Amino acid sequence: MIQVREESFSLEAQVLKDRAARFFHPESPLKQADKHGGRSYEYRPQQQEMAEEVALALAGNTNLCVEAPTGIGKSFAYLVPAIYHAIDTKYPVLITTETINLQEQLIHKDIPLLEKIMGLEFKTALAKGRGNYLCKRRLSLANGEKSEEFLPYASLQPESVKLAKWASDNGTGDYADIDFRISQELWGSVCCEGGNCAGAKCEFFRSCFYWQARRAWEKADIIVANHALFFVDLKIKEVEKQGETLLPAYKAVIIDEAHTLEDNAANYLGLHLSSSGIRYFLNRLYNPTNGRGLLLRAGKDALELRKAVSDAQDSATAFFNIIDQLPGNGGDSIFRVRKPNPVPDLLSGPLAKLEKMLEDYLKEQDDEGFRTELQSQIDRCAGFAEGIVTFLDMRLDDHVYWIQAASRGASVSHTLYAAPLNVNQMLSNLLFKKDIPVIITSATLTVRKSLDYYRNRIGYCGGSELVLDSPFNHHNQVKIYIPKQMPEPNAPDYFRNAAEQIQNYVTMTHGKAFVLFTSYQMLDACAERLDSFFEHRGIKLLVQGKELSRTMMLKEFRRDTNSVIFGTTSFWTGVDVPGEALSNVIITKLPFAVPTHPLIQARGEKIEAGGGGNSFMDYSLPEAVLKFRQGVGRLIRSHTDNGIIVILDRRVISKRYGRFFLDSIPRCPVEICD
Repeated sequence: MIQVREESFSLEAQVLKDRAARFFHPESPLKQADKHGGRSYEYRPQQQEMAEEVALALAGNTNLCVEAPTGIGKSFAYLVPAIYHAIDTKYPVLITTETINLQEQLIHKDIPLLEKIMGLEFKTALAKGRGNYLCKRRLSLANGEKSEEFLPYASLQPESVKLAKWASDNGTGDYADIDFRISQELWGSVCCEGGNCAGAKCEFFRSCFYWQARRAWEKADIIVANHALFFVDLKIKEVEKQGETLLPAYKAVIIDEAHTLEDNAANYLGLHLSSSGIRYFLNRLYNPTNGRGLLLRAGKDALELRKAVSDAQDSATAFFNIIDQLPGNGGDSIFRVRKPNPVPDLLSGPLAKLEKMLEDYLKEQDDEGFRTELQSQIDRCAGFAEGIVTFLDMRLDDHVYWIQAASRGASVSHTLYAAPLNVNQMLSNLLFKKDIPVIITSATLTVRKSLDYYRNRIGYCGGSELVLDSPFNHHNQVKIYIPKQMPEPNAPDYFRNAAEQIQNYVTMTHGKAFVLFTSYQMLDACAERLDSFFEHRGIKLLVQGKELSRTMMLKEFRRDTNSVIFGTTSFWTGVDVPGEALSNVIITKLPFAVPTHPLIQARGEKIEAGGGGNSFMDYSLPEAVLKFRQGVGRLIRSHTDNGIIVILDRRVISKRYGRFFLDSIPRCPVEICD
């Protein structure tokens, strides 16, 4: 355990700490949990220590960074002091998570259980972005007399009518609650949008699904959101300095699953524009192929407007065709932009012209619903035009720029990215130096038991640090196998040898395994090679990217305890399968990021340019160690779990840096085998 604390705390902070300590002592009220459908309580000193430190940070208005390994019960450790603090101060505490699974656990299990046990009255709300809610005004337009203006395809009409029936019976209007398939084209036409909302002027305002949810947020003591909404709100409030924000005025924030903080900040505080998004926007105005769109209405300049849309569509096609000709940018690929204006700007001019014409056209319209829809498209048009100029001129300092192509059937979509390289400075100023306590926590933040790397990457400051021990006995619960005869990953026969080893170790546990890959190429190659083996052994193989979604794969894996999952990135983290169903985790390769990706390259270059830094040791290696720890952490989720971890990458023992990986996970027996 590592603890750094220099602050002295107020009486209020000590009082809150004492309340948290009493709640988690050996005779905790949580002993009643099993009577309310929860797990039987087991005293864990790490959980009590974390709760006390969270209490001190909240009431003392300081920051806190906590590594809390699996099994500590970190969600209860921050929820209990957060609830006390919110009630005492009458200001909400915001909790933000990375995964939907954890949000659902907090909202549907942990918080309802604490409500029963704590005997306190408090309100909780789940905050989601606008796009998750159905807009009644837009739905009525889609199903009205002029549906051809608001629905991109006539074939969507029956689906839209079905959605209206669902909306009349459903109290939330939440996309996640829809119990039938709905196309993204329809949802994009009827969901809530920021620029498309008339607010209190809307005839549906009082019964609006989104604003009903917002009103619940405003009254809540505990608000649960996700990292995407949190960062978008932070950008609006702190970077763009806009008036209206998305989240209520919280006075404390707890960031769970904080190992993704740097990448989330780079994503949501940066810029990205897609060719598919621009084409979809133009087709919503007018689609010459099927003669549908907002600009079907007769009126002055309507024909000229449709011509302007058609010109912008042609310009978009020409612009992205030129991008497609950039070296190595065909199909699925990435092209780093190192100098301004890598291609001629054929698009921002036609979009700016279209924006001006739309503004003139708007002045002639009397229909408020139509005006609201049109104003939203004007704002979007301006955003696209400005974004293209910003990208091509590389106007954002200390950013890395790249273009990513992705094949979609016969077509290719291109996305323009600009990501900040000074995330640590941004987070330090936007988050950690503000006058509210910020608590960040995850099961995996340290490299070789140190928080130094993580702290530097995210700009953490203004508080204390706490690294807790695992409550599990890994020495008795886990054994690691490392086949020393495996060739290195770049060897020609690596795939064949890896497939043979997967076969051997899956046989040892008769399935019950996660096989974690770092690329779909290797995953597909091994799945094809081993398909007959699994069929012959009667072991069900679930392959990511095939028929089943990630959620359905996990459901089937839990049901069939002898099955095997072949998974890539999303299965390394955020997956919880306690018990016998998961008894074997096979790491095919050490999870180093692709070194040629522009963001990875640029981060390394920044370290090297800083003087004295080494991009591999100071960035690539610790990043890989953190992801490795996430993958290994899938195995032991409770005191009764047992199993094996297999590492098929011999670099963990043949390279000097291999010790970083083994030294960063709990000590357990390691067998280096032939």
